[in-house]
Amino acid sequence: MSGSHQVILAATEQVMFGRPASECVKELVQQHDFRRVLILASRSLKNNTSAIADIELALGERHAVTIDGIKPHAPRVDVVRVADAARKVNADLILTVGGGSVTDAGKIAALLVKHNVTDISQMEALRINVTDTGDWLNPLDNMADAGPDIATICIPTTLSGGEFNPLSGATDEVSGHKQAYMHRNMAPKAIILDPAITVHTPEWLWLSTGVRSVDHCVETLASHLSNDFADGLASNALQMLAKGLKQVKENPEDLDARLKCQMGAWQSMVPIIGGVPMGASHAIGHILGGACDVPHGYTSCVMSPYVLKWNESHSASRQVRISEALGAGEKTASQALDELIRFLGMPRTLAEVGVSEDKFDMVASLTLEDIWGRTNPRPVEGAHNIKEILRMAM
Repeated sequence: MSGSHQVILAATEQVMFGRPASECVKELVQQHDFRRVLILASRSLKNNTSAIADIELALGERHAVTIDGIKPHAPRVDVVRVADAARKVNADLILTVGGGSVTDAGKIAALLVKHNVTDISQMEALRINVTDTGDWLNPLDNMADAGPDIATICIPTTLSGGEFNPLSGATDEVSGHKQAYMHRNMAPKAIILDPAITVHTPEWLWLSTGVRSVDHCVETLASHLSNDFADGLASNALQMLAKGLKQVKENPEDLDARLKCQMGAWQSMVPIIGGVPMGASHAIGHILGGACDVPHGYTSCVMSPYVLKWNESHSASRQVRISEALGAGEKTASQALDELIRFLGMPRTLAEVGVSEDKFDMVASLTLEDIWGRTNPRPVEGAHNIKEILRMAM
């Protein structure tokens, strides 16, 4: 065995967990002497709970402004709006409190401020492009001092795990393509895992994004480009997530189980940020989200077992560990994962999430342009392979 593991989370100095978010925020802003904090919040948290008000109170005079209303999959127009707000108050910290779209918007907005982006058309010069062979072309790699100057701190309320990744996505409203942006300094300075704040997250959103993190584990364990270190993390995370999600399904007030899920999501991300590529489930999921308005977590609920099934003949030996982590016994990995998702009450077909066959050509074409469109363990040779998987999922 040979290879490398990229340690690219140097910007993330601390993960605080198991304590009230407002208490942690107060400590961090004082420690780093942030003075103009922009809070980017989930609208439902802001309007329906005291969580955001508690954080504003903890910040005191250091609180500059609170904005909300980020739509699912972080449309570019929303990200530019955040950047404009940050410029207006001369923010030195963007504090995100919410799900994956809020997290992505905050991280990319800091990048847009750095590059004086005021219009969505200017974002094209900063995004990752993917070649026909699947190689990434990141324009930020060729720019000196390209990373954001504004720091971010993330308080996630779902389990998609994007807060642990310097990679973030924003959706092109015209094409529906969720496009990627990455710089090592886009990783947040700190992450706060407060299980208590997540009790306000709707059950479907918590559980479905939990399956998204399960999918991180599954596609790591299925990948021929993984290694023993990454496999160990993914296997343990998969066990924690499967157990924790079931416990929260049975008792939504179980904060220990919620923290177990958060820890599992964290651990599931380490292989990805270390360089293990995801496969067709993630690639298709990006397109289903941006172009078909399927919620982020639902994409994995629908696609992951079918991708495993499609991969079986090519990568069966790599799927044994998935079955073991899920306690599958004699069942295949795809069968065991299907059972878990059904236990959680999540959708399992494209029809259930409103995707019809007339969209398959578009989804398949855009999937090939995704950053992970050609890194599946069973080689994706063209759009016809993607459509095979989509037909299985109907």
